[in-house]
Amino acid sequence: MTDDTTRGWFTRPSRDTTQLDLEHGGLVPQPREVQQVSGPAPTVTHDTVQVDRSVFASDRVPSPAIATGDRSPDPLADTGSVDVSGVRLRTVEHHLGEILGAVNTPEPIELAVLDAQGLLCAELVTSERALPSFDQAGLDGYAVRSVDVATATVETPVALHVVGESTAGSGEITAIGPGLAQKVAVGAMMPAGADIVVPAAWTDQGLARVAVYAALAPGSYVRRIGDDVATGDVAVQVGTPIGPAQISLLAAVGRERVAVRPRPRIAVLCAGDELVDVGRIAGPGQQVDVNSYALAAAARDAGAEAYRAGIMPNDRRRMVELLEGQMLRSDVVLIAGTFANGGPDLLQEALAELGGLAFTQVAMHPGPVHAFGRLGPEGVPVICVPGEPVAALVAFEVFVRPAIRLMLGKRQLFRRTVQAVAAEQLLSPLGYRQYLHGQVMRHPDGGYVVEPIGDGDQAMLARMARANCLIVVDEDVTEVAAGGLVTVMPMLLGG
Repeated sequence: MTDDTTRGWFTRPSRDTTQLDLEHGGLVPQPREVQQVSGPAPTVTHDTVQVDRSVFASDRVPSPAIATGDRSPDPLADTGSVDVSGVRLRTVEHHLGEILGAVNTPEPIELAVLDAQGLLCAELVTSERALPSFDQAGLDGYAVRSVDVATATVETPVALHVVGESTAGSGEITAIGPGLAQKVAVGAMMPAGADIVVPAAWTDQGLARVAVYAALAPGSYVRRIGDDVATGDVAVQVGTPIGPAQISLLAAVGRERVAVRPRPRIAVLCAGDELVDVGRIAGPGQQVDVNSYALAAAARDAGAEAYRAGIMPNDRRRMVELLEGQMLRSDVVLIAGTFANGGPDLLQEALAELGGLAFTQVAMHPGPVHAFGRLGPEGVPVICVPGEPVAALVAFEVFVRPAIRLMLGKRQLFRRTVQAVAAEQLLSPLGYRQYLHGQVMRHPDGGYVVEPIGDGDQAMLARMARANCLIVVDEDVTEVAAGGLVTVMPMLLGG
């Protein structure tokens, strides 16, 4: 796969996906037979129904529900919930670009090497010691002089006298001369004079005398001083992801702590009078707060340190105090909520007291109404996403996850995508980028096949939980025929 280092969401042509093996990733179900896709290479009869963007203005594009003919226009309801009449539709790229341009990369911090796992190294680590620091045996066997066994074969083995044994951890300095061998364990100090280790399997494993059945080149199975890392060599580069191998090397060169790009701190809050905490039975008209859990989990999966602040109080003063407290300890504040239809809204009043956010309609579905701004004396980025749980997680994938990865210092901000054949017809509202949950699978004849879960208007948590990808349909596409190609974003955990 290629790295996507641009800030655009998708590019043409599609990304190289040769290394994305969904078949063995555990998240992809077994492929079902799709009649439209057969033969060695699926034939696309007709790809999409496209619309010339020049024929409409972005501020006059109907909402998704109107575009699909589900109901008559409603100037307030069609925005999602907030009165944004008179506000031009904002493209996904515009809104994303504003967020990415405003978030700050936290300053590097120093952590214990184990705590640095999963983060990017923020310093050039050089070794102050050689690895290994002494000549050592590369495996169990016998340390000998290569010249002594130069003629050894299975038919005519060379016999040597065994003088002592060297084990790992022994600091005793020893030496051998012509015609002698020393039994050594892997990692043991090599005796002076020896320049090879004969594997025990290539001998008769004698105790007083040993028969050697093969000749070896000088240096065979010997780890010389500095073979791995020499003094002054670079051990870990700036920007290297720190995983188990890097932690091993850091420990080997004597580093207990290392400077890293810290995990951005994300405070997750939810607004809505209808919300009740998990564990309470929701009464009529009430809903359990799932967004604070889902969004906090998504933030952690993206690499952030997430604080689940829960449901916001139904009091403006307490809201302001809560927001101020979260902004003090966070790099980003994420709020999910359903906002009032043009009337008084406590959250919007609280936000206005801290600087105010401009709610806008983004040309995407589900959940077109979003807000973003920098609040408080420190200008902490605050992102508002729709309160409907499916739309909230889609918005997180599109806008928040790339911001987290940018703050982590990652080069690839976005999930990798593949091109897949649609197993059934897909309809999409004109002028809106549609994100549909789906299941993508390998086709037996090669390539990928995807089928949607739901129709995009049904916010079903159980269906979303079964999905392993997002299907992305561009703004100027209103229909993808069965057998047509679509862009698919596999939703691999931590990917």
